[in-house]
Amino acid sequence: MTSVIQAYRFALDPTDAQAEALSSHCGGQRKAFNWGLDRIKTNLSQREAERSYDVPEDQLTPSVNWSAYSLRKDWNAAKHEVAPWWANNSKEVYTSGLANLASGLKNWSDSKTGKRRGRKVRFPRFKSKHRDTPSCTFTTGAFGLVDSDRRHVKLPKIGLVRTHESTRKLARHVESGRARIRSATVSFRRRRWQVSFSVEIDRPTSDPPTCGGTVGVDVGVKDLAVLSTGETVPNPKHLDAAQRELRRLQRRTSRRWTPGTRPDEQSRRWQKPQDRIRRLHADVANARQDGLHQLSSRLVSEFDTVVIEELNVAGMLRNRALSRAIADVGMGELARQLTYKTGWYGRGLVVADRWYPSSKTCSACGVVKTKLRLWQRTFHCDACDLSLDRDYNAARNLANLVEVSGGTSSQSCGATLNEPAGNPPKTATPSGVQGSGYRNGKTAPDGVAKAA
Repeated sequence: MTSVIQAYRFALDPTDAQAEALSSHCGGQRKAFNWGLDRIKTNLSQREAERSYDVPEDQLTPSVNWSAYSLRKDWNAAKHEVAPWWANNSKEVYTSGLANLASGLKNWSDSKTGKRRGRKVRFPRFKSKHRDTPSCTFTTGAFGLVDSDRRHVKLPKIGLVRTHESTRKLARHVESGRARIRSATVSFRRRRWQVSFSVEIDRPTSDPPTCGGTVGVDVGVKDLAVLSTGETVPNPKHLDAAQRELRRLQRRTSRRWTPGTRPDEQSRRWQKPQDRIRRLHADVANARQDGLHQLSSRLVSEFDTVVIEELNVAGMLRNRALSRAIADVGMGELARQLTYKTGWYGRGLVVADRWYPSSKTCSACGVVKTKLRLWQRTFHCDACDLSLDRDYNAARNLANLVEVSGGTSSQSCGATLNEPAGNPPKTATPSGVQGSGYRNGKTAPDGVAKAA
């Protein structure tokens, strides 16, 4: 058994009074975050202005300590004036807001000084009531599941809140001693209140091997995924299916807009189609998430090793002609789910470098074509006269990465996975692979082998 951190999320059905209390708690966390950020920015600006007047460093305005402990101490001294209503909410929301600020400032400072590798971290921004997702976190106090039934959760200052679904899946683990709830985060997402429990849970070291061996997965827009076994997973295109209704509602909203007024001052006739637009987007997001979970779970349960490509999804979204179709697929979300699910069940995950020419390489003889246009959906090899679908050819090339390098795909059915935690061996560098899928000093997660 190995201990992992896993989240369990449940939709809530709060009363009107409880919904107002949840909103107040989220506002309290946002208030503490913005208050601390304002103090830090004012202090940094003051010191920068003094430097511009050639004030010596030892005579500058003392810097504000932005550790979580110091920010919390300063907040307790100023909260009676800054937020006289602070007692209406749990103290945990203010502590969590300041802890998030301290973490963001530390990441920015480490990135600026070179202690943190990877992409540059920007300076924290003020949280907006309308732009940012309302959320608050509880780490201490009376929170968790209710022992008497499995349809309520307990939150500090709010009390018992009914859940939209049963919590028995988590309750059974907690009652048996296999899980411990570490924190609870309440947020308003997709038009409803939700609570997410961070749980430390014991999972088996690895599941028994399957007879599936290795599978290459090529993700695309035409088809959601093409497997090296020849199976094609169709792309449901949830957003495209909702476009007709979405356009109709947006036209209705535009006709009912009153010029010169803010969105929160618009009439109820304008608010009604807006609510339907939000509901439609929530349904699309839920359907997409459910389909990706079903696909990733099936891949992990049927195959010992899954090979995917590292895709530059952010760069692909710059293509204005395909950005909406690419965003509707959820390529990055599928890779994220495969990363943690292969670690849970002791499977292997190989991430090919984004520059590996999987589509232009012949899966039979290995010859690489110099050019293959996006509109050319059939791959034809001039050397061995192989002709097949380009996505299927790419999936076969991904699967060949492990077979060529002697990875876990050579295991027979019933073989024992490697210890500890079922981590597969790192594959050797096959021809055509230029580097690891995790570059710039980033470390691959447990259960993820680098195709380099």
